[in-house]
Amino acid sequence: MPKLILIGLGGCCGAIARYTLAGVAHRWFSGTFPVGTLFVNVLGCLAIGVAMGLIEDKGVLGPQARSLLVIGFLGSFTTFSALGYETIELLNDGQLAGVALNLAGNVGLGLGAVVLGRLAVRAMIA
Repeated sequence: MPKLILIGLGGCCGAIARYTLAGVAHRWFSGTFPVGTLFVNVLGCLAIGVAMGLIEDKGVLGPQARSLLVIGFLGSFTTFSALGYETIELLNDGQLAGVALNLAGNVGLGLGAVVLGRLAVRAMIA
């Protein structure tokens, strides 16, 4: 099956799973804290650890499984899993500066981009 089809199928399923599981977690724990997002991010990190262990370390799953599960499903379920995996890979390679840059860049620049986007919309609407 073509790689893009596998990614698309996995992505569709991952988006549905994220919506469903985040909703369930939110119903279990009422309040304003985004527990659903925390839940899917942690679950996604666990899943990418298992998937990449099976793909890279054990050779149990092939490249098609990576396209379907890691890029497609987990890519739409939570991109935080990719951040977690890539940061651990940098740590395993002894690249401490890379770890700090990756975390600070993704979190800091990501939050800054959210603020910038909100300010841009407010400026356009005002």
